[in-house]
Amino acid sequence: MEVLEPLAAIGVVLALLGGTLWWLRRRGMVVGLAPRRVAGRRLECIERLPLAPQLTLHLVRLGDTALLVAASPAGCTLLTSTPVAGVRLPGEDR
Repeated sequence: MEVLEPLAAIGVVLALLGGTLWWLRRRGMVVGLAPRRVAGRRLECIERLPLAPQLTLHLVRLGDTALLVAASPAGCTLLTSTPVAGVRLPGEDR
């Protein structure tokens, strides 16, 4: 019986950590792990910038084109598109 109390405490702490992570992700304060590049994918989210709780900018690569898309509860709006060659990508030195 001496083992059950520490295990229960560990379970409560893990549940609180999981709940906090879920809440922070919903608020847009935590971004998941970096996506892995899959060969042959034509569509890729390059970067995401939360502006408000329900307003986000997405930089998306579609083939050789970079698209800047605004996402809100009202829907998505294409702001601009440009060749990927003209976009400085994260982690790229120029």
